[in-house]
Amino acid sequence: MAAPLDQAIGLLVCIFHKYAGKEGDKNTLSKAELKELIQKELTIGSKLQEAEIAGLMADLDRNKDEQVNFTEYVTFLGAMAMIYHEALKECK
Repeated sequence: MAAPLDQAIGLLVCIFHKYAGKEGDKNTLSKAELKELIQKELTIGSKLQEAEIAGLMADLDRNKDEQVNFTEYVTFLGAMAMIYHEALKECK
């Protein structure tokens, strides 16, 4: 049986692939795919406005190709982990 951290990493990868490629390249997320991922997979997702998602896309899309590749997605996950770290500092 995989360790909990192995399972968590595997889930993060599987979620990327669940949404990537619905429109075009199966190795990237379009703006619509990223929006769907955020809205369906994050509690905060349903609260984000269109402009906030567009801003997030612009921030993540470092190479400005209008797609979020896996490396850019991992950067997003890192930022989310930092936010959760701050929120859950007292969690033991």
